[in-house]
Amino acid sequence: MDKKLKIGITCYPSLGGSGVVATELGKLLAEQGHQVHFIANSIPFRLGTFQKNIFYHEVEVNDYYVFRYPPYDLSLATKMAQVAKSQQLDLLHVHYAVPHAVCAFLAKQMVGDGLKVVTTLHGTDITVLAQDESLKDLIRLAINESDAVTAVSQDLIRETVELLDIQRPIDLTYNFIDKRIYYPRDAASLRRDFAAPDEKILMHISNFRPVKRTQDVVEVFRQVQEQVPAKLLFVGEGPDLPKMQWKINDLGLNDKVHFLGKQDDIAQVISMADVLMLPSEKESFGLVALEAMACGVPTIGSQAGGIPELVLHGKTGYLSAIGDTQSMAENTIRLLTDERLAAEFREACLQRAHHDFCNDAIRHEYEQIYYRVLGREVPNLKPVCG
Repeated sequence: MDKKLKIGITCYPSLGGSGVVATELGKLLAEQGHQVHFIANSIPFRLGTFQKNIFYHEVEVNDYYVFRYPPYDLSLATKMAQVAKSQQLDLLHVHYAVPHAVCAFLAKQMVGDGLKVVTTLHGTDITVLAQDESLKDLIRLAINESDAVTAVSQDLIRETVELLDIQRPIDLTYNFIDKRIYYPRDAASLRRDFAAPDEKILMHISNFRPVKRTQDVVEVFRQVQEQVPAKLLFVGEGPDLPKMQWKINDLGLNDKVHFLGKQDDIAQVISMADVLMLPSEKESFGLVALEAMACGVPTIGSQAGGIPELVLHGKTGYLSAIGDTQSMAENTIRLLTDERLAAEFREACLQRAHHDFCNDAIRHEYEQIYYRVLGREVPNLKPVCG
């Protein structure tokens, strides 16, 4: 019997941790011989060039004049059903409960119970959308009607259960990095473009939303650079950018801060850094901290959401209470001024990222879930990590 599966994947195709994880997972599954069909309104930005066993199906929104707003959700559900039928998909793996799991539920109603649905919760669908009373019942339906539900941290599972009174089991499947892509790069020449040989580099990568507390990053840097020669690099874009620039200008730090905009080759960029700053007030997992860890860069972060499950305080980084910029600055200075300690942290980062969050292990976990919901025997797939 053919053990390979036909899997439909739907995610937000633009920038964002969930889209990155969904796309990278699809590529890993395709490498194992599974047939992977991405169903979205645009090609996921991490999909890259042509790859064997990967197909893309574009969702086209009906602009019929009676609709005041284009009904993307209905178009997506219809496309899911069409692809499931034409390609004889075994299952749909959707990332985010709303709208994707709801659309998958509708698609399953059109196709029949033979089509299974696996939903992965990434955070915003619970930490933001589920706070809206008008959406709670819809999100609860999407979760309860899925054949399997996974979440990217134990903290997210806890919040989902408590907020929505979910009784069904939720599988813990952490995010991962592809060890073939995320490893320490030689960034010496690139580093020279931003910092002098005696200067350290602090880095923050995000979409600059209020939840990321980017102004805390600036405040920590202000304290650090008073004692340690340093530069601060921001990677990304977002709504808080004007506030950050105003604060930097007000503090007279313009010549010490650089904005790099959005970058695709994160491993190359992050390899320049001595520490990653992640002071978020909400973070279901913190994928950027894992990407940094895999490149040997420790994290200075907050004790928010799933970050403590990823960053080991005192081993692969330091964690402080949300908003405690003084503690974060002190921990940063400790790392930047103690070369032996920094080397120990770098080694611990590499070991943890490439062993505990390696692509083969997490891909294997998802495959086990797929075969379970399909009621099939799990092939003997031994992940190799380390």
